[in-house]
Amino acid sequence: MIIILDFGSQYTQLIARRVREFKVYCEILPHTVSHKEIFKKNPSGIILSGGPASVNGGGKSPSCDKEITSGRVPVLGICYGMQLLAHQHGGRVASARRREFGHAEISVENAGELFKGLASNLNVWMSHGDEVQNLPQGFVRLAKTANAEMAAMAWPEKKLYGVQFHPEVAHTPQGKQILSNFLFNICRESVDWKMSSFIESEIKRIKAQVGADRAVCGMSGGVDSAVASVLVHRAIGQQLHCVFVDNGLLRHGEKERVEEVFRKRFGSHLHIVDARKDFLKKLKGVADPEKKRKIIGKTFIEVFDREAKKLGKVKFLVQGTLYPDLIESQSVRGPSAVIKTHHNVGGLPKKMKLSLIEPLKFLFKDEVRELGAELGLPSEILKRHPFPGPGLAVRILGDVTEEKLKLVSLADKIVEEEIRAAGIYEKLWQAFAVLIPVRTVGVMGDDRTYERVAVLRAVTSADAMTADWADIPKPVLSKISNRIINEIRGINRVVYDISSKPPATIEWE
Repeated sequence: MIIILDFGSQYTQLIARRVREFKVYCEILPHTVSHKEIFKKNPSGIILSGGPASVNGGGKSPSCDKEITSGRVPVLGICYGMQLLAHQHGGRVASARRREFGHAEISVENAGELFKGLASNLNVWMSHGDEVQNLPQGFVRLAKTANAEMAAMAWPEKKLYGVQFHPEVAHTPQGKQILSNFLFNICRESVDWKMSSFIESEIKRIKAQVGADRAVCGMSGGVDSAVASVLVHRAIGQQLHCVFVDNGLLRHGEKERVEEVFRKRFGSHLHIVDARKDFLKKLKGVADPEKKRKIIGKTFIEVFDREAKKLGKVKFLVQGTLYPDLIESQSVRGPSAVIKTHHNVGGLPKKMKLSLIEPLKFLFKDEVRELGAELGLPSEILKRHPFPGPGLAVRILGDVTEEKLKLVSLADKIVEEEIRAAGIYEKLWQAFAVLIPVRTVGVMGDDRTYERVAVLRAVTSADAMTADWADIPKPVLSKISNRIINEIRGINRVVYDISSKPPATIEWE
């Protein structure tokens, strides 16, 4: 396995994605982890991520146990990781004379194992204000740019490497080959991580965690909770109870669809709970998106606790938390910026009565779909677009009411029907409607209207870490707009969101 130490880069998960693409297992750990904990895992290599800080920030600068970079196992430092590697071994890091952000070209002077098989001039993606100005003893320069003397360095005998650029991003065209060289030429990794082996190891882990106790899973109808529930069910069978909470914030017809698909699999251990009034009551008058998310998360847990009591003694709660959920919610792995709280990780009370089982928390969405296919889930579940944990509450900007929920639910239904009819559903990562707190003047049948605005949001993506707005054919957009305005009394205008992620997020809240 490969260990990735997180120093706060928003690209840390992308490093993990790239490593996994080579069928090599990796885990992301906080930079504060001890060398004993790391070496206990017996990694074949360690990658130090980038980060927003400066190594010259005194006690505020994130660092790591020096034993980790001693050469006991190969290390690759990326951006901040390279600067930290140099700093720990006695090199000099200072503010760059000319900062580098964006595209740059490196000149490779010493290919060695890291740049083996690559050209001497490579386009890369830089993002740094500091630079290594003097190499530590034992290190040699591998590459430079017109502005930076030390674009890559190595201590070959100890297998310590550093690159100032980001090989994990698509803007570094040969980045995958550089990472491949580190994994296979330097770390001597083997291609042996398969989804079948993940299933086997997770089942063992879940069995050991649960023992003879029972677990409850919160079913949402989405891919994540479906895959999590089936995986845990395979591990503990009838010790698992699945609870589907109808919170009134679901997609149109979701409750009926879930019951139809999962009743066959879980039988009487699938429990349908009508909690619509509970959620609407607690959300009344709440407009702040963070408060909405936390209220919904807290209410879910309260419902699970209540239902668990009816089932007898239940000790565990199963959740479909994914890696992107964790990184966007809080700096659980490193000093990264909080973007927004996710339902799966943000609403849990400190004294929760149920312990968590999160079998998917180290996986990305495409890996979850692959896992679901291995587990035999139907494509109608696996290929469904992602749906936020807080549901339609975060697709209604402002306070949540029954009237607004009806409007956005019907609009969302029309969006799905039309993109399916156009044959583009599976080409899109997500497509949905958002209701914004704006009314506009319109004219219908010679009468004046003053009604709400619906926003159509559709994006393409591989893993939700980045996304581009989808170029939906004009006739499809026209059909969606026409149907929403004509069929839904209360909406008289439809607009299309053409923002990418970053700088925007996929959901509006």
